[in-house]
Amino acid sequence: MGQHNARRAAWRLGLVACLLLGTASALSAAPHGGPLAVPGIEEAHLSTQHWIDRLPAPDRVILDRAGIDAQNARMRAEDPSIHDLQRLPRQVPAALVRDAVGTLSSAPARALFDADGAPLTPDRLAAFVDNLALDAIPATRALEVGLVVHRAALRTFPTRERFFSSVEDTDIDRFQESALFPGDAVAVLHASRDGQWLFVASQRYLAWIEARHVAIGPREQVFGHATRTPFRIVTGATVSTTYTPEQPGVSRLQLDMGVRVPVLADWPADAPVNGQHPYASHVIELPIRGDDGRLQLVPALLPKTADTAADYLPLTARNLLLQSFKFLGERYGWGHDYDTRDCSGFVSEIYRGFGVLLPRNTSAQAVSPALDRLPLKDADAAQRKAALDALQTGDLIYIPGHVMMAIGHENGLSYVIHDTAGGGWRGEDGQRVHARLNGVAVTPLEPLLFNDTATYVERITSIQRIRPTATP
Repeated sequence: MGQHNARRAAWRLGLVACLLLGTASALSAAPHGGPLAVPGIEEAHLSTQHWIDRLPAPDRVILDRAGIDAQNARMRAEDPSIHDLQRLPRQVPAALVRDAVGTLSSAPARALFDADGAPLTPDRLAAFVDNLALDAIPATRALEVGLVVHRAALRTFPTRERFFSSVEDTDIDRFQESALFPGDAVAVLHASRDGQWLFVASQRYLAWIEARHVAIGPREQVFGHATRTPFRIVTGATVSTTYTPEQPGVSRLQLDMGVRVPVLADWPADAPVNGQHPYASHVIELPIRGDDGRLQLVPALLPKTADTAADYLPLTARNLLLQSFKFLGERYGWGHDYDTRDCSGFVSEIYRGFGVLLPRNTSAQAVSPALDRLPLKDADAAQRKAALDALQTGDLIYIPGHVMMAIGHENGLSYVIHDTAGGGWRGEDGQRVHARLNGVAVTPLEPLLFNDTATYVERITSIQRIRPTATP
């Protein structure tokens, strides 16, 4: 997702485009597309079990817990898009802040329009730039850390105003960068002039977040939250905490796949939680923001019927398929807009459920030195075909601005699941069929067109694989 230049330095992350020029769509009919109007797709292909049944060893562990821990350590050590917040200086120098803010919040290279079709004029942009308060950055700033208390947008500029590339298409907000989730740790580097926004560093991104979504707390409490035991891992696409009027900050709170929450195992069995008996729920602990902006940790109820687990899932082909298909049909959300996700968020949240750390954006994922990368940018047709024939379930396939996850082969085609905004293939008349799936889709890879002349296969830049402990 995104259109910013790729930033490989530790402070330089950008958006990567998932608004594709080519992908299959179930919304646009094609005479050769079969019953579901998508080439190569039948109802069976939308079934997880269909792909599991084709696997020779669906429950073979691809990477065990020790291997995943080693993989994550390699990611933190080798990938410049991953930030170790605990190693940031306690006094943040002005030059670092100015460079980070200036890199992200740069003037758009294209014309943009608001939701009413009015253009982003130089005067309007100047107001956003003024709110960056670059002139107010002190020589050094004492580093504050906090926890995110609610799923929250990360923005290019400190504003909730939405801007789009055209008057007709108001789906892709070009000021939307990403999102953070309840319990995510952040380091506060700067504040907007109006005081309503914070410029923060998270493990995988630097951007503006509304201050009301961040609770500032002591380092040991903030960084200890993610390692507390026992815990629950969200294994559903999303789950929600129980409604409670007594504690609105943790009422019906959305928790997305891979979010880890501490469990209060010593909570008395007969003690109500926010006015409700806890016997049918897990008593978990979540952060809220006090009136003074400080961090408080409070109990909340997570129904035992919610799709969660007591530990990270085993990384197997079966589980990769089961987890990815839980998102099938979910609306595409550029930069995690609409409380959903985009292409790179989709694959990273699948792997997060296994405890695997991936970079946030496709630009960083596709070139990460910490993964088992097969570069294909300069490959010929034979090399590309061989790479597709060798795809394994869970492999990540990159074209410019987009990532897909391999799920299997059938009838000479390579099938993928991906979160996409639009696309097409060639119709019976030889012309490109334009479509707009705008969600998580299963498609064969080979028929997809990147543009009027090039296929996806021809534009594959790399394939990334989570390194196995042994070659099967």
